[in-house]
Amino acid sequence: MRNVPIGQYLVEKGYLTQEQLDAALAKKAETKSTLKMGDFLISQGVISDVNFAKALAEKNFMDFIDLDNEELNAEIVRKIPEATARKYVVIALKMKGTRLQVATSEPFDFYMFEDLRAASGCDVVAVMATKAAINRAIGRMYSEGQTDAIAEEATKEKEDEASLEELKDMSEERIENAPIVKLATAIVENSHRQHATDIHIEPFKDITKIRIRINSDLVELMTLSPALHVSLVTRFKILSGMNIAEKRIPQDGRMSQVVDGTTIDLRVSNLPMVYGEKVVLRILAGDESVRRIQDLGMTDYNYKRFVSCLKVPQGVVLVTGPTGSGKSTTLYAALGEIAKPNLNVITVEDPVEKKIANINQCQINEKAGMTFGAALRSILRQDPDIIMIGEMRDTETAEIGIRAAITGHLVLSTLHTNDAASTVTRLVDMGVDAYMVATSLIGVVAQRLTKVLCPECKEATMSTAEDNELLEIDKNVPIPIFQAHKGGCPRCMKTGYKGRTAIHEILLATPTMKEIIAAGAKSEQIQELARKEGCLLLRDNVSKLVQSGVTDMGELIRVTYAV
Repeated sequence: MRNVPIGQYLVEKGYLTQEQLDAALAKKAETKSTLKMGDFLISQGVISDVNFAKALAEKNFMDFIDLDNEELNAEIVRKIPEATARKYVVIALKMKGTRLQVATSEPFDFYMFEDLRAASGCDVVAVMATKAAINRAIGRMYSEGQTDAIAEEATKEKEDEASLEELKDMSEERIENAPIVKLATAIVENSHRQHATDIHIEPFKDITKIRIRINSDLVELMTLSPALHVSLVTRFKILSGMNIAEKRIPQDGRMSQVVDGTTIDLRVSNLPMVYGEKVVLRILAGDESVRRIQDLGMTDYNYKRFVSCLKVPQGVVLVTGPTGSGKSTTLYAALGEIAKPNLNVITVEDPVEKKIANINQCQINEKAGMTFGAALRSILRQDPDIIMIGEMRDTETAEIGIRAAITGHLVLSTLHTNDAASTVTRLVDMGVDAYMVATSLIGVVAQRLTKVLCPECKEATMSTAEDNELLEIDKNVPIPIFQAHKGGCPRCMKTGYKGRTAIHEILLATPTMKEIIAAGAKSEQIQELARKEGCLLLRDNVSKLVQSGVTDMGELIRVTYAV
């Protein structure tokens, strides 16, 4: 086979275009990047790590393996010591005689193969996998069963706040080896590996519960002795910059941790309860590349409507929904769509959930007097083209945002409402004049997250008359639909669901819509007109997902139920 460069091979196989490759080569030369070509293409979002690994495997006549969906044997995995596995980013998969199959993303590192042969005492055969998937598998397999042992060790020591304070003056190595520190680290690591969005550390009379939120549901991760609670809470307070001596009032902080080679950010909230302080850690998206709008579950029809909003040079685009429904992710994706080198984009957030290159991001600090209102007044003197407001949480913020839109800026923000139509009445209730809302509004995106059925274990069934009524189809004609398997399977952690997708309801501020808003229309009238003008409601969108087998009736009721 011709020994063509990997970039040219990717073009020949259709993984990217010649234009994309030329642009990437030019940027690599311009930035003087020392990354290998594959890593550079992945970092620029030109190709996914999975597609690159598949192409590299194909070019070199190797097998590619999807480690996230592969059952691994702990005994075989430990043929390679953990330190060696982490050093070379490899993991053992199968054993046949004296031949050990190993997953790697660097199949040409001959020194690595010599070390692996010496460490395992076996002949090593390589298969391709992505570096990220290998890191996740290493974290998952080598840490199995260790958390309980760490908790036991911490319980025996029964460290108190004084000893934790002393940790500050110890060496870094001694701190990392302290049982309570290892326990705090393990809780975050295990939660992230299970794709949790939140970690709840809850004090009760006889136990401390650690629960994590996976696919919208709280699942118990572990229980601890109450003797560990104060030490564990103090550890997280130290990491997130809180005052460890203050236990009477709520506090907020922020921390970061490296898990399987990826740095994750966590927003930490502390609240005094009857039996001690409850801590909730929100796992944020981190500094990885911004996802595209098309990757967020938005249908082609809704995507066209949303993009039409973003093309308007001045006005307000609002994204609404409950806490944790992906509003900020949608806003970041929108910024990625419209932020160009010739535009000044400024955000004001509390907190800054994802740091984005080439965008000016402002962090709120109310204690220092840096409120949304104060920040926005200053931002308007910074010659902005696009302003993103993390949340219109009060009248002052809403009024300044609306006035900024009227004076020629594109303003993106979020609001807590149940649907798109009630957003207008919410703004009026906050004290913004109806005519100002009508003048400035471009569109409203209402958003929810719905769980996706596990493709491995979902069960086929037929819809009932009641189901058809909710789906708004002929109730006398049952249709084939799917439902979650009650026991689930190992792939979905026995929940029946794997991942979530967003559903959207996009209201456009047409001239007719602006007229009725200015006239003081109620949310029911706004919704009725929006539907006539082509707005698909949340129920319409989730109904399509049920009919296509993506989710089930239980999710339709949970996400869109109304009395």
